[in-house]
Amino acid sequence: MTIPTLRLALAQSNPRLGDLEFNAARVRAIRAEAAGQGAELVMLPELSLCGYPPGDLVLMPAFVEACRKACEDLARETADGGPALLLGLPWQEDGALYNAYALLDGGLIQSVRFKVALPAHGPFDEARLFAQGPLPGPVVFRGKVRLGLAIGEDLASEEVCECLAETGGEILLAADASPYRLGVGDERMNRIVARSVETDLPIAYLNQLGGQDEHVYDGASFVLNGDRALALQLPAFETALVTSEWERAGGSWRCRPGRLAVIPAGEEAEYLACMLALRDAVEKSGAERLVFASEDESDAALCMALARDALGPERVSSAGTAGGAGFVIGARNLTRAICDAVGVDTADFNPLKHLYATQVEQLATLRRRWLPPGSLAPGDMALPPPSAPEAAARYAAPVEQIDAILHLLVEGQMRLSEIAAMGHPAALAEALAARVASTHHQRRRSAPGIRIGLAALRPERRYPLIHRFSETARPPHQPDRALVKGVGKPGGEGFDY
Repeated sequence: MTIPTLRLALAQSNPRLGDLEFNAARVRAIRAEAAGQGAELVMLPELSLCGYPPGDLVLMPAFVEACRKACEDLARETADGGPALLLGLPWQEDGALYNAYALLDGGLIQSVRFKVALPAHGPFDEARLFAQGPLPGPVVFRGKVRLGLAIGEDLASEEVCECLAETGGEILLAADASPYRLGVGDERMNRIVARSVETDLPIAYLNQLGGQDEHVYDGASFVLNGDRALALQLPAFETALVTSEWERAGGSWRCRPGRLAVIPAGEEAEYLACMLALRDAVEKSGAERLVFASEDESDAALCMALARDALGPERVSSAGTAGGAGFVIGARNLTRAICDAVGVDTADFNPLKHLYATQVEQLATLRRRWLPPGSLAPGDMALPPPSAPEAAARYAAPVEQIDAILHLLVEGQMRLSEIAAMGHPAALAEALAARVASTHHQRRRSAPGIRIGLAALRPERRYPLIHRFSETARPPHQPDRALVKGVGKPGGEGFDY
């Protein structure tokens, strides 16, 4: 008796947001390469045809129509008998717009599934853009396997995956566009393990790669078998196309053991994230070279190292020697002289914008002894010794203590009274909080930068540009309940004075 098999290619791709011609060409190239690997089905990440996150582009009818046309063109090409395609795109149906995942095979769009769980908070806010899809059932691929398709946040709870399993799904395919942030690897693995435990099904998890605006997508896709054994691990921070081999035995499908790439962690992962984000910011803007604008700041050396690692020294020049336009990066806000030299009012990108001073020094220390994989810089590039951060002198406090308080304020969103109760000086905490609030308008008009902290998926606080409130570290006020006679009375029930 012949054992049923499946050759599934996982394409960890790096799309250009809105560049449908480029993205479709990349899909064709990936499909051709996968065919050479003997793949029957090629899986691409969430919204891979247009890029993620598309933002308000999907509110433009012309954009949605162009995505549909590109999808239809690719579908027709699958009539050649080669691998089928699974790809993501915005999809208009019955007057509603969906985040969709489509199966293209045999010259047709065989099936389309819609995302159910839409994030309604943070930088993506898909609930504002897309309609919620119905709970899905599996799709049948070439008559031999029922595939359960989950998209992004559909993996966050058991509802979608359990529905796919209960309606006959045999393998779960999870297409995602999850940005890198501290601790995200464990978070993803825990989420996929939970869905596998609930369904007893193997799961192929595929994540997008590349930098886009203030986020960077690290890939690091993987396959877990139904017994939660790791069968395949794709690399992080680089494109990859790996064809996994599956067989059905004993009533269930199982992925044969394959490549297990080593995933960088800690400071190495942070450096590679910044490097990829900067490289894509330049490449996707269409700029030929990068202009580095600096005021001899303590973090300028690291910023220059990142630029040379990402693009190579021949594509990086300083503001004084630029001689023409380019993609401008800066480590902090630019002085008038620097702006005049490069012909801009602000930099185009700041790869270190959301890093704390201690993180910057840790990455610089790492780079002095380590050449990152994929670096285009010469191996003997040296960084100067560290200098004292400006904040340490301004507040007469160790930079480690300043960063610890800022971390509690920004990442932890804690009250000053709570921070003081942890042993931090109340006056220092109050001064830092006032500084964060008073410089909000400066951050709003400064260059964008990559967000990889614990608060990467939360929107930044939006303080008024001008206000006079200052929080203190005093214990919080305890309301006097005896003063309150009625709160939240229902309509029509008057107050008895």
